[in-house]
Amino acid sequence: MEDSSNSLIAPCGMNCGICMAYLRTRNVCKGCRAEPEQQTNHCAKCAMRNCELLAQTASKFCYECTKYPCARVKHIDKRYRTRYKMSMIENLANIKQFGLARFESMEKERWKCNKCGGSISVHHGYCLKCK
Repeated sequence: MEDSSNSLIAPCGMNCGICMAYLRTRNVCKGCRAEPEQQTNHCAKCAMRNCELLAQTASKFCYECTKYPCARVKHIDKRYRTRYKMSMIENLANIKQFGLARFESMEKERWKCNKCGGSISVHHGYCLKCK
């Protein structure tokens, strides 16, 4: 089993590396798996990140939970598919199928800015470095 503790991929399948809170220049969040003092309030208090059932999984990803996909995962997936054209459930399926390292590599390429090589923000739809 790959170690997800240093990963920027959240338990729900969100790639924190493309989140506006991670990419901004002030009050930067270090991702869902970072220490609580390095996270935004939103991430530190996240119900999925703090789910008691998640703690029982070996992978520490929602796809391994006995209640997957739960209402929380379905809700965030629908919101992100609608607003940002990205699916948490699809991300989790890819992590399960290809492994975390390959998924992270795929994500890096998928969200890479063609202009500067930085990361495109999923929330803005463009690179925050070069706009």
